[in-house]
Amino acid sequence: MSKYIFKRILFLIPIMLGVSFIVFGLLYITPGDPARNILGPAASEEAVKDLRKEMGLDDAFLVQYGRYVKDIVTKGDLGDSYISKAPVVKEIFSRAGATLKLAVLAISFAILLGIPIGIISAVKQYSIFDNITMLFALIGISMPVFWLGLLLIMLFSVNLGWLPSSGFDTPAQMILPAVALGSQSVSVITRMTRSSMLEVIRKDYIKTARAKGQKEGVVIWKHALGNALIPIITIIGIQFGQLMGGALMTEVIFSIPGIGRLMVDSIKMRDTPMVLGCVLFVAIAFSIVNLIVDLLYTFVDPRIKTKYVLEASNGKFKNRKKRTI
Repeated sequence: MSKYIFKRILFLIPIMLGVSFIVFGLLYITPGDPARNILGPAASEEAVKDLRKEMGLDDAFLVQYGRYVKDIVTKGDLGDSYISKAPVVKEIFSRAGATLKLAVLAISFAILLGIPIGIISAVKQYSIFDNITMLFALIGISMPVFWLGLLLIMLFSVNLGWLPSSGFDTPAQMILPAVALGSQSVSVITRMTRSSMLEVIRKDYIKTARAKGQKEGVVIWKHALGNALIPIITIIGIQFGQLMGGALMTEVIFSIPGIGRLMVDSIKMRDTPMVLGCVLFVAIAFSIVNLIVDLLYTFVDPRIKTKYVLEASNGKFKNRKKRTI
């Protein structure tokens, strides 16, 4: 197991290089001048040229990218923001807490609502409840997050006055952003739970459990759900990673000081180090979530853990055999 984890961590290196190269290239060819944005429209061309030279913006693309990667490898430094002049790492970690909290609240809302509804829809397949649930799930997947966020603000903040429309400090301020961001995940988890449960409840061992006189609740929640969890956990992990990166519009609409809002502001100002830092943070977070999901498989399904143990044992046996020869 430890060998597998080490391999997955090593895979982060090419992933980070690929992501950083693509984003760096896109920002490089995007119209606009960071030096001009920093000095303002009233600055002279000579001042802009001097600042570009000082920042190294006149160098070739590969030279700039190589310098950026070298600073990360040798110093662990993501650079300083062009606008605030503050270290990128410091700015990101000051905003990461809000984004992480928002993503956790959204995925928790999606799990608590999506899994029970998906189970009931599978048990009552083709019923009125199932048809209505699948209709709302389709609407939830199709509805853009920013549009739902605006509707929630108009209803609960403007018209009813029940909840605040901005901020992220109090529990009341967290409700609308979490619901808006987690709405699509509710629909996805509901559909996946229903599909996975329908496949499992038709298995022979479910029929055997019922034939032995097991209560229907025990059959569904213990025998069926336990064996249907692998695809559900997979989709939850994917959704959580997407929520970390997809919180951008939610943070902008509800004025949440998170990574997404920081990234939008940095893109407008062509703040390359800050944009790259935000993208790398999201990519690392997504990769870590996928690793945690893979490890959760071993707790849900003992057969997967046994597979890792057997692979490790076979590797040790082959090494011993080579030494003997």
